[in-house]
Amino acid sequence: MTAYLDHHATTPCADEVLDAMAPYWQQRFGNAASRGHRMGIEARRATETARGQVAAFVGASPKEVVFTSGATESNNLALLGMARAAMRAGRSAHVVTVATEHKAVLDPVAQLLREGAGATVLPVDGQGLVDPDDVAAALRDDTVLVSVMAVNNEIGVCQDLDAIGAVCGARGIPLHTDGAQAGWTGLDLGGTPVDLVSLSGHKIYGPKGVGALIVRRRRPALELEPLQYGGGHERGLRSGTLPVPLLVGMGAACELVASERSVQGPRLAALRDRLWARLDAVGGVSRNGAPGAPHNLNVSIEGVEAQALLVAVRDVVAMSTGSACSSATLTRSHVLVALGLSDEAVATSVRIGLGRSTTEEQVDEVADALVAKIDELRGLSHLYE
Repeated sequence: MTAYLDHHATTPCADEVLDAMAPYWQQRFGNAASRGHRMGIEARRATETARGQVAAFVGASPKEVVFTSGATESNNLALLGMARAAMRAGRSAHVVTVATEHKAVLDPVAQLLREGAGATVLPVDGQGLVDPDDVAAALRDDTVLVSVMAVNNEIGVCQDLDAIGAVCGARGIPLHTDGAQAGWTGLDLGGTPVDLVSLSGHKIYGPKGVGALIVRRRRPALELEPLQYGGGHERGLRSGTLPVPLLVGMGAACELVASERSVQGPRLAALRDRLWARLDAVGGVSRNGAPGAPHNLNVSIEGVEAQALLVAVRDVVAMSTGSACSSATLTRSHVLVALGLSDEAVATSVRIGLGRSTTEEQVDEVADALVAKIDELRGLSHLYE
């Protein structure tokens, strides 16, 4: 059976999550906005239970959880919502972000530029880290939001949100983070000064099509322009009938990952390091990005074109060359380019994402297959001598 090592792209729905969702497709199918009968009240209670589970996942209050369709929508709501609210009030709007962000952040920033807002996209160092001093230098009087990803979806780098949050807080500027990949590292908003957090269900063993934006309560209150209108759901920030089964699933997934984090984190880190040791011994293999998330390993393999390697080992392992969104269009990884990697290093990079079901035996089998195919492909490649 093929080992699945592409957990950055998506994760399988956990059994516990499927079990929690099951009654809400047919037996308990009420609309959570229907408060005049038992079925609607029951659905409402289920959504509020899920809201509490999502809040606990990041140390927030249930009242700070706004359900969305996923982290992409959450990122859009945070960035477009903050900037458009300022512009609608007649103020100029400037946002700050980082070159290695997911396209779900960079593309909304590009849209804001088209709408007349300002933006600063900060560089990273060779390890993928942004300097908090660079963030401080980029802030302006009209800066309405800083957006810095918690855990990078390609190289697993964990940014220093404490330091960046302190910089933003000193100027009273909200900080947003895309926390979709932070399941195994965790986010604790009780200690980390972040004002908006994007989450995704399917990155943490929940269903696809559901996510959340955590909007912290603060003074002055954060002002966001909604992306859509029609019914005033989710405190007017995200109108639309709540998908009760999906919300229940996301809540269950948050509870599951939070309960397993202390065990799974170290276990996955050990498996990652075991695989890295085997690849490093081959020679000509370099690790991309500062060590961070325990489930992540991104490497460039000298003399081996990444796509050729993926095809060569596809019967043994499923992995990728980078973001699933970028892979869909076969574009070069903007993350690796931002690290200053050569064109050859980018073209020879693969991303390996471990998960709850990954075993030591699988890691050894994958390592054997990769080492064998690396030697074989190097023998055929004009890139390697």
